[in-house]
Amino acid sequence: MVVAQSEASKAATAYFRTARPLPLLVTILGLGYFAWVVFWPQSIPYQSLGPLGLFTQYLVDHHHPLLHNGYWLAWLIHVGESLYAMVLCKSKGITNARAQLLWFLQTFLFGIASLSILIAYKPKHPKKT
Repeated sequence: MVVAQSEASKAATAYFRTARPLPLLVTILGLGYFAWVVFWPQSIPYQSLGPLGLFTQYLVDHHHPLLHNGYWLAWLIHVGESLYAMVLCKSKGITNARAQLLWFLQTFLFGIASLSILIAYKPKHPKKT
């Protein structure tokens, strides 16, 4: 009985789950496109992208500083989410350094797609008898 509780608490301190593939893909494509627009706008085939291309070209031509600042703001938000993930790890009893590092990195790269999993995690507290 004591061994089972010990193993359960050890698993809870090392809890980590990867985010679902679709939100990860959306984040990668979104931030990748955002970086392409901000840093290499001359290489974008605007006419081939339909309405998205026309809208992107308008933003590049008329609001490039706003796009540039928005790009860095997006990464700053990801840093904030990663730091909040560390706070959540401690408050939910995830003390394993590897698990915390994985949560930090995953949340930094994928944002709310990762953080929402950690927010929803409800650790099981062992019954005290």
